[in-house]
Amino acid sequence: MPKPILIFGYGNLSRGDDALGPLLLEYVEEHSNLNQIDLLCDFQLQIEHALDIEHRELVLFVDASVACQQAFSFTQLKANKDKSYTTHAMSPSAVLDVYQSIKHQAPPPCFLLSIKAEKLELGEGLSNAAQQHLHATCRFITQLLKMPSYEFWLTQV
Repeated sequence: MPKPILIFGYGNLSRGDDALGPLLLEYVEEHSNLNQIDLLCDFQLQIEHALDIEHRELVLFVDASVACQQAFSFTQLKANKDKSYTTHAMSPSAVLDVYQSIKHQAPPPCFLLSIKAEKLELGEGLSNAAQQHLHATCRFITQLLKMPSYEFWLTQV
């Protein structure tokens, strides 16, 4: 049986700031009690990931984003059949829609933690700005994981 909380970080460690999702997972692995938490890392979201959220109480997707206005953003996700479901990589909302379609039930509460990225070039390291954003996000996720409940996470949106 899977653990009640899934944190799914995705991105490419070889593409500069795109590494932010996997790097946050490394932080959680080193600094958190993982008794109730499963960590999952991949380059991108795929249709098969819909099954990874089954039997969860909370799911947190973590990704780099050039669209962030602040160091990070934290939002609740809703299932949505967007155009990404027909592409090689999917959005978190499309993954939730696939889950809903195959399981014939609503997905568990899911959230997206986006970390501000600036450089996504192949072969680049993490930018200085992204490193600062990652530190701020590490402080935030530490607080989230101290109170791993849907009600508390909603207050942080």
